[in-house]
Amino acid sequence: MGTIRLDDSDTRRRFPRRLKTLLAIVGPGLIVMVGDNDAGAFSTYSQAGQNYGTSLLWTLLLLVPVLYLNQEMVLRLGAVTGVGHARLILERFGRFWGAFSVIDLFLLNALTIVTEFIGISLGLDYLGIPRLPGVLVAALLVIASASTGSFRRFERVCLVLVAGSLLLVPIFLLAHPPLGRIATGFFIPGLPPHAPLSTVMLLVIGIVGTTVAPWQLFFQQSYVIDKRITPRFIGYEKVDLWIGIVIVVVGAGAMISFTAAAFAGHPEAGNFTDALGVAEGLGRHVVPIAGVLFAIALIDASIIGAAAVGLATSYALGDVLGLKHSLHRKPKEAKGFYAVFGALLLVSAAIVLIPGSPLGLITTGVQTLAGVLLPSAAVFLLLLCNDREVLGPWVNGPKLNACTSAVVAVLVLLSIVLTASVLFPDISGPTIVLILEAGAGITVGIGVVAVIVRLRRPRDETRPAECIERTTWRMPPLALLRRPRLSIGRRVGLGVLRGYLLLAMILVVVRIFQLAVAH
Repeated sequence: MGTIRLDDSDTRRRFPRRLKTLLAIVGPGLIVMVGDNDAGAFSTYSQAGQNYGTSLLWTLLLLVPVLYLNQEMVLRLGAVTGVGHARLILERFGRFWGAFSVIDLFLLNALTIVTEFIGISLGLDYLGIPRLPGVLVAALLVIASASTGSFRRFERVCLVLVAGSLLLVPIFLLAHPPLGRIATGFFIPGLPPHAPLSTVMLLVIGIVGTTVAPWQLFFQQSYVIDKRITPRFIGYEKVDLWIGIVIVVVGAGAMISFTAAAFAGHPEAGNFTDALGVAEGLGRHVVPIAGVLFAIALIDASIIGAAAVGLATSYALGDVLGLKHSLHRKPKEAKGFYAVFGALLLVSAAIVLIPGSPLGLITTGVQTLAGVLLPSAAVFLLLLCNDREVLGPWVNGPKLNACTSAVVAVLVLLSIVLTASVLFPDISGPTIVLILEAGAGITVGIGVVAVIVRLRRPRDETRPAECIERTTWRMPPLALLRRPRLSIGRRVGLGVLRGYLLLAMILVVVRIFQLAVAH
């Protein structure tokens, strides 16, 4: 929605000028956040509202700092370094972690895109549109919008889809959910009464997993680079991110609230099936147009989710394999980049159209693998944002590190609980609580040790001369950077993380394979 000249050095003191700049910058934060409210999110939030009313709305507010901390760090990395997330991991932590980050991202994203086309197919079914041509047309439209060689054209298409996500607001108004109950659900934490603790906890973890996903980190960092945003405009990009977060929370809260209001007192309450069942229930218990709007919003969210997740994968592979990867390039100028993007979407669409495909297992696998892999992505994000060779004066401060470390610890605990629940489906609520309590105790102990070590470490008061002006500082070429020095504690931590990830992924894949064979 505008351009900024490369040599523009305007201070932008007046509001109209600042607003015009914001309109030109806006995009990465909006797209990554709205893309996160995808088909999986529609199912998870609708299940929370249909089964437990508004009692879990408070989880959305807890996710706000998690979303902001993660995405603020990657947008800072993108603007300051000009290098993609996967490439930074490869160059700073070695081939194993670089290959691991891309391989697991590729597998997880491929499955995620399948869930996006599941959402599209369910929306088409409700609208009475044949599934086969509808799914193929959706896939071709996404591929075509990204393959024009025009970054601005693709972003405009995405912003139209972002506007389409606001269709959830009129559904909320049509359902007339009680505002007092919504306010209570948002601001007074609690668990649904008379509900199994293990089931509720797993749904809470599902809400976290569907809202905070590894692909977001890779997508936003590369997209910020592709949009050519520099450190001078990081402040505007943070505003863009906050707008996206607000839209995500409003959309998620609307889905939980209007499903709670629509199904309360009806036989479907507490018996969630899928997004198609939600659309049918809204059309039956609210007004017919509510079901239609929900189906259209589901298709809209699934399309933008498929585009964002597909690009995250293509960007990451381009980083690691040295392929030309940019939406500014035409397909003949970046053949590998567009080939990966197109193949991912077409194969995912084909899987959904195969009769008898275990679509439910794929959805379960996506949520589980995302929960398993997210802690590793968060750990490397934190390490990169403390690497002075990479970020110079833009490195994290002590307070930000403390907050981010707490977030990482919570994500690790949730990952362990989620993995355990898949391997042991009959896990009890007290067992989950015991895991969380033990993990919290270990985390506090590690935190105390880290604080003591930091206080005893002598402060380095020297500052490189080139780090004085933040707005003009950019990372030097990667080949000129000194290799990072990993302390013994970090080496041990990364070794433990590597072992856990490999073991957890193998066990989860084996469990899903067993379920697929039984199916």
